[in-house]
Amino acid sequence: MSLVVGLDVGTQSVKLVAYDSVAHEVLATHSHALELVAQDDGSREQEARWWIDAIRACFAKLDPALRARVVALGVSGQQHGFVPVDAAGQVLAPAKLWCDTSTQAECDEIMDAVGGPLRAVALAGNPILAGYTASKLPWTRKHRPEVYRQLASIMLPHDYVNFWLTGERWMEYGDASGTGWLDVRTRQWSPELLAATDAQRDLAACLPPLVEADASFPISDVIADELGLPHGVRVSAGGGDNMMAAIGTGNVASGVLSMSLGTSGTLFAHADHPVVDDNGSWAAFCSSTGGWLPLICTMNCTVATENVARAFGFESRDGDTVLAGTTPGADGLVMLPFFNGERTPDLPHARASLHGMDTANLNRANLYRAAMEGATYALRHGYDALCAAGLHFDAIRLTGGGSHSAAWRQMVADVFELPVDVPTQAEGAAFGAALQALWALDHAAGGQADIAALATEHVHLDPALSTRPDPAATAAYRSHYGHFSRHLEAAVASHASGNVTNDG
Repeated sequence: MSLVVGLDVGTQSVKLVAYDSVAHEVLATHSHALELVAQDDGSREQEARWWIDAIRACFAKLDPALRARVVALGVSGQQHGFVPVDAAGQVLAPAKLWCDTSTQAECDEIMDAVGGPLRAVALAGNPILAGYTASKLPWTRKHRPEVYRQLASIMLPHDYVNFWLTGERWMEYGDASGTGWLDVRTRQWSPELLAATDAQRDLAACLPPLVEADASFPISDVIADELGLPHGVRVSAGGGDNMMAAIGTGNVASGVLSMSLGTSGTLFAHADHPVVDDNGSWAAFCSSTGGWLPLICTMNCTVATENVARAFGFESRDGDTVLAGTTPGADGLVMLPFFNGERTPDLPHARASLHGMDTANLNRANLYRAAMEGATYALRHGYDALCAAGLHFDAIRLTGGGSHSAAWRQMVADVFELPVDVPTQAEGAAFGAALQALWALDHAAGGQADIAALATEHVHLDPALSTRPDPAATAAYRSHYGHFSRHLEAAVASHASGNVTNDG
């Protein structure tokens, strides 16, 4: 009975990892694809029942003999989503997701009500950005008034999955810090920001109780029977996908920088104190291990490469072959890959743009390289802000779908001028959820296991995938990154002046 399960409820799929903590072996990995409903106004939504159906499908694929050995499970969920739930526990409307940019006006309204973005940062450590949960409440009040009237519980995606698993409502500090309402310095809800979201309603009464990162709850007998799991399985507090990926990549101590190349691109690090930027240059989140997690999020990473691949009729898994023969800088092509708008920098209405085209360089290989470089440069832009704040890193731990690309791994090493290592377990968020479940299980039994020690024991790096910077490429990328930065500065200036189409 040594099996722990991690579930990652993502944007594109639900993933399940079954890990034998005694043998130090992943025994099974399963996934199930999800739909995404996208509208021209920037709305991005999913039905919460799709997550549950996908979880059922993943467990159905898991061998019954393995299911019978499960002792604990943890849930990682896409951050910032809003699942409106009534007093009977029924979902009232589709969940608005992290990549939903339709609520920018509501972001501005909330921040204006407290005195502007800098005041929001002073109150909670973060501005209210497009995609954050807070702005979804006034949007729902305006556009779905009957849903808002019946609203009894505000849940994040992983909160709702935990509620389905256990019948209990709770929220943990890491994911809660992505709502925009949690003061990350005090780990308490900001009354001012809640009131600014709705001055006529006590939104605090709709928020589940906050629990510590090592908390756990028993799975309900009904759901255990449905999934073929033993009664008494413990469900850990869980957390946001970036918080869980931090655990799954061993980023639970200072000095390590994790990078996730997924639908979104993220950079995050562990801190033992709140790391807040007065101007909100990064997300000052809490971790799901009791610490803090300064984080840079770009909303367009594999989105960029997949869009180019689709346009030219090939699969992104063949991208490395397509890139063969291209060189750093894509023969002068520069892409600002803002297909979904952008969060860092804050350009919610921006659109992707391509610069430097001529008759010689406009081909699918250079376009694919420009997309990959643009997504990487956007992350480098955020990294520069972390370094300017005094943070220092010796290496990058890479995870997410983009980490499977040898070309992308090398590009990251060259652009960031740091060694790149890849954990043996590619599903960092799901694996992190499994490790948090193992940690919480120990504490529920009266143990005192240390999460950093657990990560050291269970997170291993694959030496065959490790990459070091190439001096020649590094020098070339410095120059091309400068070109990207100038186009980015122009886009930011254009946005500030009211020309938000980013068409130049």
